[in-house]
Amino acid sequence: MDISYLGLALVESWCIETSTKWTVENPAAGQCGVTALVVQAYLGGEIVKTFMGEGWHFYNKIQDAYLDFTASQFDMVIDYKPVVSNREEAFEDTNLNQYRYLTKEMNNRLISLLGEVGRNYGR
Repeated sequence: MDISYLGLALVESWCIETSTKWTVENPAAGQCGVTALVVQAYLGGEIVKTFMGEGWHFYNKIQDAYLDFTASQFDMVIDYKPVVSNREEAFEDTNLNQYRYLTKEMNNRLISLLGEVGRNYGR
C-alpha cells in the first residue's frame, strides 16, 4: 500500500471521537498514540516514542524508516530521539473506543480512496 493513501485516510478520519484534543485548526492534536497503534496494525514495525516536554510523542518505525503522521500537531520542529515503545504504552495515550473508531473510519476511507484509484486506473 502506498503510504500517502494511508496518511490521507488517517487525516480524513481524525475527529473528536479519536482524540479529545482534536480541533478543526489542529486535527492531529492528541492523535499520536491511537495513530501509532493503527499504523502498526496495518504496516507492522515498531512503535517508538520521543519525549516532548509535556509527555511522550508516539510514532512508528517501519523497517529503517520513521513515520510520524501526527508531527503537524506541534508548533516546533521535533528533535527525534526514538525510544522503543509498545502497544501497551501507546494505549495509555488513548483508549479502546478511540482505537476502534479510528480503525473503522480509516478502513472506510481507504476503501473509498483505493476504489477511486481503481476506477481511474487505465483512463
